[in-house]
Amino acid sequence: MTTVNGLPAHILLVHAVVVLVPLTAVVLLLVALWPAARPRLAVVGGVLAVVTLVSVPLTTDAGEWLERRLPSTPLLQQHTQLGDYLLPWAIGLAVIGVALAAREVLAGRRARAARTEGPGAAVASHAARPRSASAPGGVVLTVVLAVLTVVVAVGSVTTTYEIGDSGARAAWTGKFSPTPLPRPPHPAGDEG
Repeated sequence: MTTVNGLPAHILLVHAVVVLVPLTAVVLLLVALWPAARPRLAVVGGVLAVVTLVSVPLTTDAGEWLERRLPSTPLLQQHTQLGDYLLPWAIGLAVIGVALAAREVLAGRRARAARTEGPGAAVASHAARPRSASAPGGVVLTVVLAVLTVVVAVGSVTTTYEIGDSGARAAWTGKFSPTPLPRPPHPAGDEG
């Protein structure tokens, strides 16, 4: 992808990444840490994580196209180097998102199967246990997924921030005045 409506695609796609990475991280944290959110958000989080994963290489490819068309500066070089670090985090978000979604789908199937067996010990014992304990893998997997989710969420958001900060510095350093510039007066009758 090169341009969109005459503008470099990177400067448009980067907005998707800046929104999707933190949004995905927050949704996955909710799914991993808040049992009540799992049934509602697990599949959404998995889909969101895959969309985020797809958006990252599209954005970096568009950035590489743009990089070849800009003067090379130390700030631009730093930005492009940092940009390469986001894909592994996006892969981590996608793996965790799909794992959390798959686990919730399997837990839902187990719960439906137990309800169809009729009244009995299986239904009573399932209803008495928290959903994470009845989900495939039990409590240990729940804790492991939660810890991994926290690590990947923090790492992906931090990396996105660092890349965005370096990109803003590369684009804007030395390109604006710290004080307002004089403007010609508005023509008579033009109040806007």
